[in-house]
Amino acid sequence: MTTVAQLRQAALALPEAAESARAGMVSFTVRGKGFASVTRDDVVQLHLATEDVDAAVADVPGAEPLTRGATLLGARLPLAALDGQQLNHWVRRAWSVRAPRQLAAALAAADTAEPGEVGDLPAAIGRPATRALAGAGVTTLADVAARTDAELLALHGVGPRAVRILREQHL
Repeated sequence: MTTVAQLRQAALALPEAAESARAGMVSFTVRGKGFASVTRDDVVQLHLATEDVDAAVADVPGAEPLTRGATLLGARLPLAALDGQQLNHWVRRAWSVRAPRQLAAALAAADTAEPGEVGDLPAAIGRPATRALAGAGVTTLADVAARTDAELLALHGVGPRAVRILREQHL
């Protein structure tokens, strides 16, 4: 079972994601386009491509298509039916559908980033941290300096050791 806090963490870890609240719902956008929201009854609504809707409905108990009239918008997934990995996967897929192509391509490229090959980030931080930072648009030590330790640690793949190495390198 996942929580709204985990949804928030997954959504806000994506580049240029922002949070807002209206009509009792928490929503997440990328450059003004909504990609995820959670209802008062803890159902996450995701804007997804048709093939992703079909997969989500088949894989997640209680999931159903999200429609407006006859138009398919995405899927409604009960938070209680999702584990953390599923939540991260579907939130990222929804973000990719709504993000501008260049931004989505940059995040996809970050998935193959190798330590020591991204800006001036040190290789010693390892592959998970390198990919997490690149995916969040943090590609230089100057970008690192602009973030708090808490912001860096909130990125899945960045741990205390990586933050320590990054801070030491920036000195």
